[in-house]
Amino acid sequence: MSAQTESTEKTLYDYQLEDLGKIFKCLEESPDDINLLYQLPTGGGKTVVFSEIARRYIRQTGKKVVVLTHRIELSLQTSRMLSGFGVNNKIINSEVKELDESDDYECYVAMVETLNNRLQEKAITLEGVGLVIIDEAHYNSFRKLFKYFEKSVILGVTATPLSSNIKLPMKDHYKKLIVGESIASLIEKKFLAKANLYNYDVSLKSLKLGISGDYTVKSSDALYGNQQMLGKLVGAYEELAKGTKTLIFNNGISTSKYVYETFKRAGYPIRHLDNKNSASERREILDWFANTPDAILTSVSILTTGFDEPSVETIILNRATRSLTLYFQMIGRGSRILKDKEEFTVIDLGNNIARFGPWDAPVDWQEIFHFPDFYLENIRNDEEIEREFVYEMPAELREKFGRSSDIDFDVKEEYKKIFAQGKKSKLVLEKSIEQHARICVENSEDVFDARILARELRDEIEYRIKQYSYCIMNNTKNYRDWLQEDYERRLRLKISQLFAARM
Repeated sequence: MSAQTESTEKTLYDYQLEDLGKIFKCLEESPDDINLLYQLPTGGGKTVVFSEIARRYIRQTGKKVVVLTHRIELSLQTSRMLSGFGVNNKIINSEVKELDESDDYECYVAMVETLNNRLQEKAITLEGVGLVIIDEAHYNSFRKLFKYFEKSVILGVTATPLSSNIKLPMKDHYKKLIVGESIASLIEKKFLAKANLYNYDVSLKSLKLGISGDYTVKSSDALYGNQQMLGKLVGAYEELAKGTKTLIFNNGISTSKYVYETFKRAGYPIRHLDNKNSASERREILDWFANTPDAILTSVSILTTGFDEPSVETIILNRATRSLTLYFQMIGRGSRILKDKEEFTVIDLGNNIARFGPWDAPVDWQEIFHFPDFYLENIRNDEEIEREFVYEMPAELREKFGRSSDIDFDVKEEYKKIFAQGKKSKLVLEKSIEQHARICVENSEDVFDARILARELRDEIEYRIKQYSYCIMNNTKNYRDWLQEDYERRLRLKISQLFAARM
């Protein structure tokens, strides 16, 4: 299957031209078999840049170029882009069993596995290839092909120069990293939309790490598939994203299906997508998503690369990850700019913003590339993140306590006072319960209203219990669950006592 060759004039932005200059200068000064890595954020136009690199390289050297991708959709997108730059290219897919020696293609676009199979079978030989461009180079599946191109320049392109396998650092395969424009700079220059970040406190104690270094699907499904977390997700959507085009990322198919059912029951327009959907189902779902203004799409990692829907207004991270690459990829899906879209919303339900920092914060990619072990060892752990989390009552809920002048209570400060006085630590919770009961009573007409209000304090109660358990250094889940149950029972009792005293 060949892509139609039609040379249309393509305009590159200043920062892209600057990066091209750096890359070609490096190629001129280096041997003909150097392995280079180029970093540019998601949405910065990597495909545009490497298509122009291919065009210029072919023109300057007369040698051929191979572009490697890991997904069929990316191959098609890349082929179209190359054609737009006037690069005569051919896709090597599963239907291509051999190449005609008389073909006049300057460039081949191939999926890793397909090309690896053809080269192993010796069904095709790629002669005269001077440059191999690897899209999404942080994936390790590409490395098996390096041996076939030992005399060629290899240019890896990625938004995150950190290997997907901690045991195979990228610095072992690439000599030099060229860093492109930063996310903050692309936002400032109006090439990317600004992310408004919101994070909710989530206890990740029950999550387990797998051999890949990230949280397992099984433990994620158990946490994010439970009713409390599903309720928190819907609440966050209703508070911050209702009526916007929303993309929800999950770690497991079960969780995504629970999310689908939960939102559907609540009357919201939602579809579910995972890698088991056929190509035609996927097309139909993505068309529906593109054409439905308030559509919600819940998915499992399948849309982290090769998916471009600029009308996305909200990204919900309904999962935790320890992968910096995945973090940037998920948020990047909302960063495309449109005429009437300069901002988008990110709702984090996995402590990811606290773990990696804000999406547009400066990142020292050179340090991460050269010292990946040091970076990975110093990713913030979940307990530290949870200890530092500060609960803020949502504005809507705060309004319901409008008659109360003081609705805050600092568990840590109260514990310090009580500890200094040599009193029992349980006094902290008693004071907290009294304060919660008082504000519920102050803002209710009767005991029933007050108890309904008390139920809405569940997130704040959970936060206070967590803070208290850190203070007394007993932070097991069972103990916290018991404390919360006991707290809520005693709060109901205290509310009844306060109303009885009024009478």
